This record gives sequence, C-alpha cells and structure tokens, in this order.
Amino acid sequence: MASSPQTELYFIRHGIAADRGTYAQDAERPLTEQGELRTAAIADRLVQLGCRVEHILTSPLVRAHQTTQILLEAGVAPTSTTLDVLAPNGNLHTWLDWLTDWQLSHPVSRLALVGHEPDLSNWAQLFVHGEATHNWRLKKAGVIGVEVPAAQNAIGHSILFWFAPPRLLL
Repeated sequence: MASSPQTELYFIRHGIAADRGTYAQDAERPLTEQGELRTAAIADRLVQLGCRVEHILTSPLVRAHQTTQILLEAGVAPTSTTLDVLAPNGNLHTWLDWLTDWQLSHPVSRLALVGHEPDLSNWAQLFVHGEATHNWRLKKAGVIGVEVPAAQNAIGHSILFWFAPPRLLL
C-alpha cells in the first residue's frame, strides 16, 4: 500500500527590498544591501538548524529571485523553479494543482516557497485553519513551516510546525 503524501512547506518571504516607488515597476525592486546581508545570515542559520529542502519555488519578482539565489548558495536547496503563481495575488488553487503533480512523484518531501505578503501568510493560514482571518504577518526573510497532507485535502487539514520572524533566526 502506498503511503499518503506528506509535504513540509517552508513559506519564506523575500528579504528587505528597495522602497516602493524607487523603481518604475514593483517587480524590478531588488534587495537592499542590508536585505542581502540579513537574508544570507538567515539562510546560513536555516542550514545550521538542518532546514534543507528538495526544491525552492520562487516568485518571478527580482527580490524573490535574489532571496532564492541566496538560499541556494547557502545550501538550503539544490534547485529552484520560478512560478508565476507565486507573484503577488497568486492563486492558491492553481498552485495546489502544481503540488498535486509534485506529490505524485515525491510522496514525502520538503519544499520552500519564496514570495510575498500577504499571500504567504494567508496561504499558510488557509492550510492550517481553513480560512485566513488570524492576522498572521510574515516579516521579511521570515519563515512559516506547515506540514500538508495530499494537496486536495490540505486546506484546513495541515499542521503549523514553525513560525519564525527573522529576529529569532539571527
């Protein structure tokens, strides 16, 4: 009998980025020097804590890509994929279709999602509570860990195992 899928998801918000309005397009805003340094320190700490994942999924925005690159260089994961659904206002149900396909070939796995607020904390709340009414806020370069069952049963049936603001990781 095959085991039921179990996926640990690490929702990681991008690091500190340039202020809004400093670039013509929000998607172009990069990490600041402080954002790069702080994210690198957090990535190193994640590796020290044994937080390694099989794959990172990232938003297409510059600041998320830079955060992902820092995580890859620290050894949090060996590979990454850009998914448009992780851009601001992405659709969770579209992403769940992706997760369903992933779980077919990776029934027990660990993934990181690098993206934006309020989407990441809202998605985590939906997994755990079935609704996003608890005002969770993920700070820049913070991490939420959620264990999800099969994607089609994940909403409201997942377990929160980690909620770490960056100050706890530095």
